[in-house]
Amino acid sequence: MGKLPVGLQVYGVRDLLAKSPQNFESVMESVKGIGYDYVELAGLHGLEPERVAEVLQKVGLKAISAHVPVVDMIASAEKVAKDYKLIGCDYVVVPYLPPEFRHLTPGYDTVIAEIKKIGQVMNENGLTLLYHNHDFEFVKLPDGRFGFDDIYEQVSPELLKVEPDTCWIKVAGQDPVSYILKYANRCEIVHLKDFIKRGDPRNLYKLIGLDEGEKSKEEGFFEFRPVGFGQQLWEPILDASLKAGAKYVVVEQDEHYGIGSLEAARRSREYLKILGW
Repeated sequence: MGKLPVGLQVYGVRDLLAKSPQNFESVMESVKGIGYDYVELAGLHGLEPERVAEVLQKVGLKAISAHVPVVDMIASAEKVAKDYKLIGCDYVVVPYLPPEFRHLTPGYDTVIAEIKKIGQVMNENGLTLLYHNHDFEFVKLPDGRFGFDDIYEQVSPELLKVEPDTCWIKVAGQDPVSYILKYANRCEIVHLKDFIKRGDPRNLYKLIGLDEGEKSKEEGFFEFRPVGFGQQLWEPILDASLKAGAKYVVVEQDEHYGIGSLEAARRSREYLKILGW
C-alpha cells in the first residue's frame, strides 16, 4: 500500500494560539516535532501573512491549504487569494456554510453563485478552491438527492474540488469510503477525523465552537478522538484516498477531552505511522 503526505489542521491546536499570536512559532515547532510536515491553516491568529510564511519556512512546514470563512471570500476573494498565495498555499477551502446559506434556504442559490466566482478568482491566482463538508449537506432535496452532491453538480470541477470530512460523512449515516471514491479525481485533500458516537446526540456543532442554538434534549453521546482511537476503520479510508487520487490527508480533531491538543495530534500521527503513513 502506498501513502500520501500527512498534514495537521491547525484548528485542532487553536487553544494554544487564541489571543496568543506570539505562540505561533513555538506551536508550529511542536507540530513539526511530532511528525507533521504539512499544515492546513484556520485563520492567521492576528499575524500578517508575511509573518506566517516566515515562521513556516523557518520551522520546515508547508501550508498546503487554508480554511477561510465563505463570507470573507465573498467580501474580498482577491485579498484572500493574495494572502494565502504569499503563504504558499495551494488550496483555499470553504470550511462551513452558515445556516442562512444552506440547502433549502433562500440564500443557497446566492452562495452557489458566489462560490463559482470565488473559484474563478482562485484559479486566476494559481490556487484551487475546495469545499469541506459537515453533516448538514446530507439533507435530502425534493428530488431525493443529497445536498452534498448538488453542490458539486452545480459548480464545475474546474472551479471547485472536494475536501471530504470522513467524520461528518459517517455521522450523516453515509460511508466515507464510498464518497471518497465517488469523487475520485476531484478529491484533493481528505480529512481524517475519528470519533465515538452512541445513540442520537444533538447540538453537535457546539463541540466545534459553533452555537446554532439548542435543537433538543441530548439523547446520546459524542466525542472526537485521535485517529485510530475511535470508531472509524482507517485502512479502507486511506486506501480509498489513494485510489481517488487525493494529494494529501489532513488530521483534524476539534476537541480533546482531558488530553492536550498537541498530545492528541501526536497520537493521531503515531497511529498513522503504525499503518505505514
